[in-house]
Amino acid sequence: MNRVLLKLSGEALAGDKKTGFDEATVTEVARQVKLLVDEGIQVAVLIGGGNFWRGRSSKNIDRTKADQIGMLATVMNCIYTSEIFRSQGMETAVLTPFTCGSFTKEFSKDRVNKYLARNMVVFFAGGTGHPYFSTDTATVLRAIEIEADTILLAKAVDGVYDSDPKDNPDAKKYDEVHIQEVIDKKLAVVDLTASILCMENKMPMLVFGLNEKDSIVNAAHGKITGTKVLVD
Repeated sequence: MNRVLLKLSGEALAGDKKTGFDEATVTEVARQVKLLVDEGIQVAVLIGGGNFWRGRSSKNIDRTKADQIGMLATVMNCIYTSEIFRSQGMETAVLTPFTCGSFTKEFSKDRVNKYLARNMVVFFAGGTGHPYFSTDTATVLRAIEIEADTILLAKAVDGVYDSDPKDNPDAKKYDEVHIQEVIDKKLAVVDLTASILCMENKMPMLVFGLNEKDSIVNAAHGKITGTKVLVD
């Protein structure tokens, strides 16, 4: 693989604390990403905001405003994670689809290509910049735009199951599953909008557990114990 987009959930950044940041967890992610960068793989990162806020965290707030709060949560996550990456010896840039003063740069494909060519790790913050679109959808959209080879989907769960393993101890994990089956059976990989984008643009995904040892590096090298989401 030459170029990957790594999706991290906000909850994953929080570790066992479930909220805020867990520096040890983020530092371990940085260690693995640096290994990929050092061998010449271009890495972009998109992070959710669930460790601070979810779009429907409050029923008393207008959905558009709630989603805007979530977008800002992802900006905080990316700035924090970017700084941890820098402390591990990487160059980084945080891009957003809207202006954040001097905090970030505005997203453009040309800018991403320039940064990645310089072996910088690029963080996509702020989702799509619009309400009603999840960070799942932003992940697939950005992966398509930057022509990534695949999406590395690092989750709390270690792959794609036919039902929720938290509720069903007999849930079956897929080694491989086609994106059409994901859509037809409404498997909880990414949301429906993101799944359809993957299908229409043939963007594959590798789904794996973040907490497994060297899971990011292994996934980038095709050694995955999670689930391959096929698009062909």
